[in-house]
Amino acid sequence: MEAPVPGLVEIIREFLVVDEALRRLVRRYRDGELVWDEVRTLMTDQEASPLYRLKERSHALFRAEGSDHRSVRHREVLFDLAIGSLFHEAMKFRENLYQREVYGPRVRALREEAGAEAEALFAEFEKILEFGSERLEESVIETRALLDRCREQLADLITQHRDDGNAARYLIEQRELVERVFERGLDDLLEEIYGATASAWALAGRSYVVSGYFEEGAAALAGAIERGAESDALESWVDYARGMAAYMRGDYAQSVRDLKAWSKDRDGGESALVEQACAAMSRLERLVTGDEGDALVRQAEALVAELTS
Repeated sequence: MEAPVPGLVEIIREFLVVDEALRRLVRRYRDGELVWDEVRTLMTDQEASPLYRLKERSHALFRAEGSDHRSVRHREVLFDLAIGSLFHEAMKFRENLYQREVYGPRVRALREEAGAEAEALFAEFEKILEFGSERLEESVIETRALLDRCREQLADLITQHRDDGNAARYLIEQRELVERVFERGLDDLLEEIYGATASAWALAGRSYVVSGYFEEGAAALAGAIERGAESDALESWVDYARGMAAYMRGDYAQSVRDLKAWSKDRDGGESALVEQACAAMSRLERLVTGDEGDALVRQAEALVAELTS
């Protein structure tokens, strides 16, 4: 399994938030209901803004060379450029809306109090405000168009990193939000990215297991099998996930049974799984008592010997 890309899930998370927020602002603008306070919290150059965080995380990960010195790929650069353009266009929208909602009313209030000698100056102000109103409409159109392009680039970006199990997990976990943002069913999106819905669930399941989320891993792997994944390739992973989950909840007899089943069918990979299983089985001597416990400890010791031989 390819190592997850640091920060990719955070970028997906921030984009989903930004997409919904920007589309809501555009709708409210079209309906004539948008107010300045709604815009200034989203479109700002501070960490509290998800749009700003998205831009900064994308720049940090997908500029010429990542922080881990890996080479940045073509799709990553395109996504970063699209997000940068979206941020700057949104900031134009923010400035133009400020002129209309805040600056304009102040200027007109001052004009009522000013004398005739300032009329020429206020006439120039009115030209600026009128031009700002025209640019506001242009900014709305361009922001919405760029948001659509960024959504497409995000799908391409995830496809490029289709071996990242953390990303597959997040898409499945956030099904409702993902379907709203991409405006289609999750199964269709997963099929486009991973080639088959079952492949995404299997990847997510293995990722859960490697990360120590055994209950979630067993459920996702079972979901992959239900969706048509080859059961022979996943059953040993299911046995392992169930065995470790049983150990975590204190059902040690079931844990030994499931891990013994896994040991018979495992393909020899994932040394980290072997280390986890051996560590768990080696602790049983301190966790179980009585005749039944002694028998269980012997089985666990035999399993450790088999796994480490």
